[in-house]
Amino acid sequence: MLICTGQTMASRIQNKRNVTNARGTGRTVPPAQQQFQMGLFGGSAGGGPMSDTKAKNVLKEAVDAVVNSFAKHTHGYGRVNVVEALQEFWQMKASRGAELKNGALVVYESVPASSPPYVCFVTLPGGSCFASFQNCPTKAEARRSAAKIALMNSVFNEHPSRKISDEFIEKAVTDAKSSFKGGPDDDHNPSTSIGAFRFMLDSNKGKSMLEFQELMTVFQLLHWNGSLKAMRERQCSRQEVLSHYSHRALDDDMRSQMALDWISREQESSGAIMRELEVSDQEIEGARLAGRELRFPKEKKDILMLACSQMGPI
Repeated sequence: MLICTGQTMASRIQNKRNVTNARGTGRTVPPAQQQFQMGLFGGSAGGGPMSDTKAKNVLKEAVDAVVNSFAKHTHGYGRVNVVEALQEFWQMKASRGAELKNGALVVYESVPASSPPYVCFVTLPGGSCFASFQNCPTKAEARRSAAKIALMNSVFNEHPSRKISDEFIEKAVTDAKSSFKGGPDDDHNPSTSIGAFRFMLDSNKGKSMLEFQELMTVFQLLHWNGSLKAMRERQCSRQEVLSHYSHRALDDDMRSQMALDWISREQESSGAIMRELEVSDQEIEGARLAGRELRFPKEKKDILMLACSQMGPI
């Protein structure tokens, strides 16, 4: 397994999920990946699973606490406009020298709907994506809900414990070796999965969890699309692939190529795109309600919808 992903704050509330390969077969995220999918609470879930109602209440309380704290330290006491606060947060980061390739603009995207509940996505300047985590009666409330969860994760992402450090790398690699029963020297051999994992962590030392997640989205999509398997079959080494795509932004060209791959799959197996769309919708909804970062399933859906638009009715 080549890809290990970062995850955000609410993964402590719901840390078990299924991901799907290019042929739509579900597989459970292995323990090593679960270890790395640390939320901004830090660590893995403990004390057994929560009920859905309790998890939602805990999430809402956490979000409100962070938003209120942010308001207190930046605006004084009183009600805060979370949409404005989120934009101000990223403009402040830009003014302090943060490298934001696409500027500091926060982008909102409302899901078309004629009746509630309304859903809104928000994409942060680095590419991380969140969505309204509540059932919202108005489009304005959906935007505020999305801004709240994004602001919470943006603020927590600044904490030193959210940076990829030597200590974090050693613990993550040790846990991965234990989970996958790797050899004693696997982490120093980039041709192994554990070695590739360490290579990616070492290459991103000092970055935050959200920054690393943004990078990993590219590799998640390459894995989902079958591109990594194809590159291995062409004798490309893991290190070559990692080195190349670590500096490759997710752009329209990459999305278009993946859409073409899915058009080919649809021609080989009718219904392939619709099956994968159903999985993506389920992943988006689960991540949305749990307050998790969801760019990967959203990008999957966008690519599949692009394939549909190029094919016409399926």
